[in-house]
Amino acid sequence: MNHTALHVLLLAVVVLPLLGSVAALLPAPPGLRGRDPRQAVLRHGVTVTGAVLAATVALAIGFDHGHPARMQAQTDVSWIPALDIRIHLGVDGVSLPLLVLTALLTFLCALYGYYNQPAGPSPKAFVALLLLLEGGTLASFAVLDLMLFFLAFETVLIPMYFLINRWGGAERERAAWRFILYTLLGSVVMLLGLLLVGLKGGTFDMVALAAPASDSASGAGGSGLGHTTQLIAALAIIVGLAVKAPMWPLHSWLPDAHTAAPTVGSVLLAGVLLKMGTYGLVRIVLPMTPDGAHTYAPYLAAFAVVGILYGSLACLALARTGARGDLKRLIAYSSVGHMGFVLLGIATLTPTGVNGALFANIAHGLITGLLFFLVGALKDRTGTTDLDQLSGTTGAALYGRAPRLGGLLAFGAVASLGLPGLAGFWGEMLAMFGAFDPADGLSRPAYLTFMALAGFGTLLTAAYMLVVVRRVCMGDHPAEPGQHPAEPGAARPALADVRGHEAAAWSPLVALTVLAGLWPAALLGLSDPAVQQLLAGGK
Repeated sequence: MNHTALHVLLLAVVVLPLLGSVAALLPAPPGLRGRDPRQAVLRHGVTVTGAVLAATVALAIGFDHGHPARMQAQTDVSWIPALDIRIHLGVDGVSLPLLVLTALLTFLCALYGYYNQPAGPSPKAFVALLLLLEGGTLASFAVLDLMLFFLAFETVLIPMYFLINRWGGAERERAAWRFILYTLLGSVVMLLGLLLVGLKGGTFDMVALAAPASDSASGAGGSGLGHTTQLIAALAIIVGLAVKAPMWPLHSWLPDAHTAAPTVGSVLLAGVLLKMGTYGLVRIVLPMTPDGAHTYAPYLAAFAVVGILYGSLACLALARTGARGDLKRLIAYSSVGHMGFVLLGIATLTPTGVNGALFANIAHGLITGLLFFLVGALKDRTGTTDLDQLSGTTGAALYGRAPRLGGLLAFGAVASLGLPGLAGFWGEMLAMFGAFDPADGLSRPAYLTFMALAGFGTLLTAAYMLVVVRRVCMGDHPAEPGQHPAEPGAARPALADVRGHEAAAWSPLVALTVLAGLWPAALLGLSDPAVQQLLAGGK
């Protein structure tokens, strides 16, 4: 595919959701005709997100896979000349998989919203916010200007706040306020670091700032920043991005947000928004502030490992009998652990570790997106996500009552725990391989310790995921004191199994989880040359 076609496709990917968001608020949205205005606007959301997904897939097909390190489909026009801020877009092997993941999950969320019409305020607002969220997220992965990256990064906060606050469950207002306060405070700190990099580096262009030292007139790395400046800028940017990642101990907004958010919000929050933080570390911190990255890498790795253990232990506590655990909250804490592996891989500063981190990003988006869809379906059927109720005598026992739904939940659980042959395995393994032999100048004994602790975290992950499968799918929770356990042959209320539209929506996530597990080179072949080039930015 020629450059002009790719250029147009990338522009369409970024602009279409924004135009669709505005169109959704018009008196007569241009979506396909429905039975009523409510259905028409929801169908409009499916139509626009479907068009964006088609454009993203076409972009991926036309991408020059022989040169994934080269920035392709670029648009570069002046926006604010006085500050040298440009509308610069492009895609390479690092950002392309994230664009496809974002477009896919948003389309599936729009499809979910169409068949499970959201209760609450006007569906026009719901669709407009969903499309604005998609546009901001896609722009975050496509822009190549530091100020545009910050604006796109901030754009996603408002729609997610309203999705939680207006369509969420219990305590949604508190969860939404915690989400917006944490992320906005982190963004303010990040902005200071980005301004320091841009002003001291003489440009806000991310490609120029990430250029290898041999291509830089200063010879001090692509950004041309001094050592002290790099330390200050890297610290500010890392803190801001770590809130979104989320890195322990800056994660405390996440469980509340996931628990209160509607299914669509949980899927996009876990599957896409968390990736923006780790993407920023790879795209900005590693190549533009290499001295700062090297200085803070051991601390980042230590926090990552604590997050792995903390998230796993919290999940194990929630999964045990009588803990009054919420299944959505458990999956939220599991994200803290899984994203810990992503941060550990980045902190190794090696191609192996960073490639593992990027692979784990995609795997987590697929698997956790599937799990939140399944939990949403379970709540629609049973009216609860409380583990005690789901596993009690009036609970689900999915294997017997809805075997396909139970099988999918078990599949998501074993994929999440890192079963070899599924997507969850490779990213975490490569992150630990990177820790086994970290970059020059990093303490190998310390990283070997981190690797061992992360390995123990995988055992804890297997433990709590298997407990969840046993309790929810088999329903073997004992009766409370004074109650009589259900007879083995006792009839339970009917529970609908996987419906046709659910099978159509979830099948791509299952298929991609298997495909990425069996053929990891499909992703690693894209990311590795680009990662090699980014890591060369400070050498």
